[in-house]
Amino acid sequence: MTHVFHRNPKTQLPRAVRGEGIHLIDAEGKRYIDASGGAAVSCLGHSHPDVVAAIKTQLDALPYAHSAFFTNDAVEDLADFLVERAPGDLNHVYFVSGGSEAVEAALKLARQYFVDTNQPSRRIFIARKQSYHGNTLGALGIGGNAWRRAPFLPLLTESHHVSPCYAYRDQLAGESEEAYAQRLADELDSMIKDLGPENVAAFVAEPVVGATAGVLPPVNGYLKKIREVCDRHGVLLIFDEVMCGMGRTGHLFACAEDGVAPDILTIAKGLGAGYQPIGAMLASEKIYQAILAGSGYFQHGHTYMSHATACAGALAVQKVIERDNLLENVRARGEQLRSELRAALGSHPNVGDIRGRGLFTGIELVADKQSKEPLDPALKTHAKMKSVAQSLGLLMYPGGGTIDGVRGDHILLAPPFICTAEDISRIVALLTQTIHQVLPVQS
Repeated sequence: MTHVFHRNPKTQLPRAVRGEGIHLIDAEGKRYIDASGGAAVSCLGHSHPDVVAAIKTQLDALPYAHSAFFTNDAVEDLADFLVERAPGDLNHVYFVSGGSEAVEAALKLARQYFVDTNQPSRRIFIARKQSYHGNTLGALGIGGNAWRRAPFLPLLTESHHVSPCYAYRDQLAGESEEAYAQRLADELDSMIKDLGPENVAAFVAEPVVGATAGVLPPVNGYLKKIREVCDRHGVLLIFDEVMCGMGRTGHLFACAEDGVAPDILTIAKGLGAGYQPIGAMLASEKIYQAILAGSGYFQHGHTYMSHATACAGALAVQKVIERDNLLENVRARGEQLRSELRAALGSHPNVGDIRGRGLFTGIELVADKQSKEPLDPALKTHAKMKSVAQSLGLLMYPGGGTIDGVRGDHILLAPPFICTAEDISRIVALLTQTIHQVLPVQS
């Protein structure tokens, strides 16, 4: 009997009692390789001594002071660290407690920007089908996952959705990446024109799509073309890097690999690596100055924003990543991961696509490799994969509804940045065993 309202009350969960590096250990002493970092969170693994020490030091000095009364050294130092490394002119940081809060802040800031610059009709947000931006009502409202949205549709604000950059399924035979990217940019351009540019506030996108579509990297030129469309119509560009950012793709900011900077950017997960709850929104100089010259304040706030202990923990995480040159390891181990997965599973009849960037990898499962026909959703193959993998001591992040919120199954891998080559090979071996157990190859 538990008095905790677990996310799935019908499931009895093992009790985690300890974390060591890339492993979690339950109350029975069983060890699990955390090959998804929870939900792409635990980028430094578990119980890193430098981060634990930084949090303890901050707790001894100042655990918390409300941001309406004080700033603090930890929040100022973390903001400086991020701004010095951020793309474009993202030079002011607003700290919150997680990804959904960061996206809510971004949406409200975008709206207030247009109010403060005398463009009050700009109220509409455009995102992409099969996107995920959080579970609060505002974030869910712009999200493009039909299954997640369905129960709450009467509560969601107006938003519109264009096609995702989903090369595996949507890039036409013989169509170049340049032509595919242009087709998607033209679709966004047409939607903005149909809605009236004077009514559109922002386009919201994950540079590399995470949980709902199983790690979709953009094709070459896509993000630049999207940036051009937004600039043409005076529409803000918001990048949601809550899952793909903070080094997950091998670059501190995922969009940097494509040479594109947004007007507003959100981060969380890998920012604090799970050691404390934290998220952040970064805003450009243009937006910051508009607020200063307009109302003079951002009409938004949370009790735990700029939390001293959370910021101290996050800064320690980022310093370790930089000091130990872990982004280089992310790139190398990511290439190894996909290479070994393709060698082990590339010929499996139910493995349709293996894709990703850095230590952010998706495996899309299919019923037929040639036609790309998805597996029967009623089989809940992704859920079976999770259960079997966990029984083997492997934690991975499965997903269903990959294609349209109903059809499609995928596996997401986001192992810690500290993984060795041997760790990656072990992950591949366990995942291969899992897939062959759930989807045995017929002889």
